[in-house]
Amino acid sequence: KYETFFINCIMLSFDFKNVFTVGTRGLDRAILKSVGSMPQKKYSFEKLVDGDDVISQIEQFCKKNSGKFDHFVLLGIGGSALGARCTMDALLPGSERSKLIILDNIDPVLIADATDNLNFEKTLFIVVSKSGATPETIAQYFYFRKKIDRRENFVFVTDPDNGFLRQTGCNEGIRTFDIPRDVGGRFSVLTAAGLLPAGLLGVDIRALLNGAGNVLKFRKKAFEFASIQYLLQKKRGVSIAVMMPYSSRLATFSDWYAQLLAESIGKEKNLAGKKVNVGITPVKALGVTDQHSQIQLYVAGPFDKLIVFLEILKSDVDMKIPKMYAAEESFAFLHGVSFHELLMAEKKATEMALVQYKRPNATLSMQKLDAFHLGALFMFFELSVAFLGELYGINAFDQPGVELGKKLTREICG
Repeated sequence: KYETFFINCIMLSFDFKNVFTVGTRGLDRAILKSVGSMPQKKYSFEKLVDGDDVISQIEQFCKKNSGKFDHFVLLGIGGSALGARCTMDALLPGSERSKLIILDNIDPVLIADATDNLNFEKTLFIVVSKSGATPETIAQYFYFRKKIDRRENFVFVTDPDNGFLRQTGCNEGIRTFDIPRDVGGRFSVLTAAGLLPAGLLGVDIRALLNGAGNVLKFRKKAFEFASIQYLLQKKRGVSIAVMMPYSSRLATFSDWYAQLLAESIGKEKNLAGKKVNVGITPVKALGVTDQHSQIQLYVAGPFDKLIVFLEILKSDVDMKIPKMYAAEESFAFLHGVSFHELLMAEKKATEMALVQYKRPNATLSMQKLDAFHLGALFMFFELSVAFLGELYGINAFDQPGVELGKKLTREICG
């Protein structure tokens, strides 16, 4: 019951068994009942799957600007950039990815290196800020607007009513798309913040939303995953979540999830105002690369981690490993094996090693990686984090710890 679920229309499965088969380091299935029933409230980000009007507006904008620009530069940081980067890396070949430049840092070396050779008149700058006043993003906007003072080279994604970007868009006739006021930046990948850059690059954004919408039929599974994370932390001291995709195309999905988990669950106070200082620390890993970097710690170090594997069962591209140097018997196991088969074997071996060392782990599998399945991944993990907030009794949708740094930056620069 708690091990695997299949969503037939998207061929997605989550295997929890290695949480329950690692003895006292894991959980007993019966303890899952102790967290109570799943909250019935609907979260704001769930409503995004019904955004047909938004999709139509984005599609019209993309059609109107098709072939007009050689490059797109996204000015944004945190949730205003991570979703777009993840979508681009997961779904587009390298030749298409190179058309989108994401400036999610104000390091002047990055800005110069990324844009020195651009023809600005053939570049569309996508300025994304939920508040419309993110200092780093506004600083970048000032810089590029000074270089090319043409409104048709800019598009804003921001609050529907307030903020500098909204006001500027209205005053200067710059096309502006909304991020719903009740959807926070780290939950905004399925708003125009993520959908507009994806649509401009030719991603099927309707499929992204359709995949996300299908997961809403299986909210209980996201609640079960959240319950496992919560109970492992409370009962077993597992305070680190390692996201380890066995696909280079999903490497930046780990970055997206890291912000979602850290900023949502890392809180000083609960809803009653009591100091609790709770949180689960996200760690990014990549199979098989980090089998040769991090796995030693995970199998032999502290018992404080849950390893979450992501795997794609069928690869769009694969090659056979040629049979060479037949006299070298130590490599005979490679003969006739494809690279994808070797990748999957190494994932299974890593999973088995973790179990032998009594380390809880779980696997999310999908038949293939496309816009539909990626949308499903986004919604599944957004739901799981929202449910985690309920279990911890904290507000998963604010970020008071971020605000002090912003205030001090203004004071230092001022």
